[in-house]
Amino acid sequence: MLVDFSKDENEDRGNWTGRLDFVLSCLGCAVGLGNVWRFPYLCYKNGGAVFLIPYVIMLALVGIPIFFLELSVGQFTSSSPLTCWGMAPVFKGIGYAMIAVSSLVSIYYNIIISWAIFYFFASFTSDLPWQHCDREYATPYCRTFLNGSITEERCTDMGLLANTTIGVCFNGSTPVNIFNTTLAALQSPPIKAVLPSEEYLNGYVLGKYFSEGIHDLGPVRWQMALCLLLAWTIVFFSLVKGVKSSGKVVYFTALFPYVVLVILFVRGLLLEGHYQGIEFYIMKPDFSKLKSATVWKDAAVQIFFSLSAAWGGLITLSSYNRFHNNCLRDALIVSISNCLTSFFAGFVIFSFLGFLAFKMDTTVDKVVDGGIGLAFVVYPDAVARMPGVPTLWALLFFLMLITLGLDSEFALVETISTSIMDQWVPLRKKKSLVILCLCVVFYLLGLTMCTNGGAFLLQLMDSYAAGWNVLLIAIAECIVIAYVYGLFCGLFRFKEDIRIMIGDRPFYFAAITWDRVWPWWAFCWYGVTPLLVAAILVFSWVDYKPTTYGLYTYPAWAEAIGWLMTLTVVVALIAPGIIIALRAYFNGKPIRELFLPNRCWGPALPKHRKLMSSYLRTDQFVVDPHSEDAVLEAGPVKVSDSDQ
Repeated sequence: MLVDFSKDENEDRGNWTGRLDFVLSCLGCAVGLGNVWRFPYLCYKNGGAVFLIPYVIMLALVGIPIFFLELSVGQFTSSSPLTCWGMAPVFKGIGYAMIAVSSLVSIYYNIIISWAIFYFFASFTSDLPWQHCDREYATPYCRTFLNGSITEERCTDMGLLANTTIGVCFNGSTPVNIFNTTLAALQSPPIKAVLPSEEYLNGYVLGKYFSEGIHDLGPVRWQMALCLLLAWTIVFFSLVKGVKSSGKVVYFTALFPYVVLVILFVRGLLLEGHYQGIEFYIMKPDFSKLKSATVWKDAAVQIFFSLSAAWGGLITLSSYNRFHNNCLRDALIVSISNCLTSFFAGFVIFSFLGFLAFKMDTTVDKVVDGGIGLAFVVYPDAVARMPGVPTLWALLFFLMLITLGLDSEFALVETISTSIMDQWVPLRKKKSLVILCLCVVFYLLGLTMCTNGGAFLLQLMDSYAAGWNVLLIAIAECIVIAYVYGLFCGLFRFKEDIRIMIGDRPFYFAAITWDRVWPWWAFCWYGVTPLLVAAILVFSWVDYKPTTYGLYTYPAWAEAIGWLMTLTVVVALIAPGIIIALRAYFNGKPIRELFLPNRCWGPALPKHRKLMSSYLRTDQFVVDPHSEDAVLEAGPVKVSDSDQ
């Protein structure tokens, strides 16, 4: 089925100007910072290469089904998360919950991008600033200070007593050999030699050492505030013309990381010790790990969040597709490419970790870290030790982090702005103003994380803003498609919706009809996917532990704020349905109608709505509705007896 890209099909909302615009935007949305630092760490933590077994299984049963479901809903309705759930109006809260998640994540996600921007500009020097420690911001335990013989002054700096005769510091009557990491770790509190790159991050970049915790935010750090301003400026100008501008920017931001990863991989293979890291990554599988429920949970969560499912971004991006775009093909291409990217990034990261372990005369497990530590501590330290031109590798790496993060940030902000303009149509003429207002508001809120204590707040948001509440959204999506829209309107209604979009062949090169592949998607949506997500959700509750940041434990009031962020999404998911039901009840409308598609449901354009006549009879089509009142007033679509 040929798709014409020479002009916009939907002149009111606009469309992607090319097929690759959408694919690369989806790929950029899915492939983010977590692919570089989280997946390799999970492989290390969960048995090396054996982690790929649960990872691939969860990709097939959870990741791809939800990915395809969201692309299908967005493309079929040409609507954003707030207006696409007309198939069951009482579940409109799914859209509000997605907007809540996207708003919370976009605030702190751009903070991490601003860190990468800071490092990028700091790399324009032949002497990388994190190669050595500065006493103005570093602790006495920095490796720079611990090189050489022990002196009384250095022991005193660490709060210890010195015996320079035997070269040992004493903690009370207990000797502490600061060059013996085993003995130092047994002290209370443990003594650890800190990498200069870690001191640079926590002391100079974040100012974390100058804060006692989340209760002590301190002043705004102007360097970080400027980097954050630059990050939001890039987002604004990339989105100011909607998909017409962002669709072109992604040709660079989505493809450039792959160029850098290939360059860094080749460079990593030329470093001493690289084999030690790669061997640790994939050649020492621990099959006993498969007996652990935690491994399966980690695989499912990583698949779920690396694909950016249930955040609303996929629905938003696909809503700009032309109606007959092959969204099944795109779903398979993007989701599989995303996972292969994670796997390949692991080779890059661990080749450098092997080099770092070789230089530090230790093992890989002593230098591996997850999360922020992998991107902003371990890799900068490895770069500083590299022969040749460390500055070049630093610039390439941090530019890659910036582009990886920006793609995901584009999708988050686009989701929010598109939803606002779909809900209140007159605002489409003021698209630039809407995006500007969002960027300004989110920038001002983000300034709280540009303070000395901002890292503590960011860690709290990262733990609670998009946690198990996103799993609830995914379960709700499957329930609506399978057990509300499916049962109330005919078991195969959604199957026919997809058929009129993509035709009978999901692949141009394969003689496989849509009827033959449908049972697999029905098997997932109607059973295995929601059950697996529910199991992950329950396990997350059972395995819940209060959030920590290193050795820092959050106070009870901070935990309460975190739970409020989580509950905000839950309330957004549930409250709209309750309000809609109450309004219908007091207006004398049957509650059952709220579980039936309203007349707004279906393709946005009349010419595509006519295609529904083969399996659905309607009295009237309401094109492009944008208010809750219109939904309630329009009433449900009449369905045929056979569909009932």
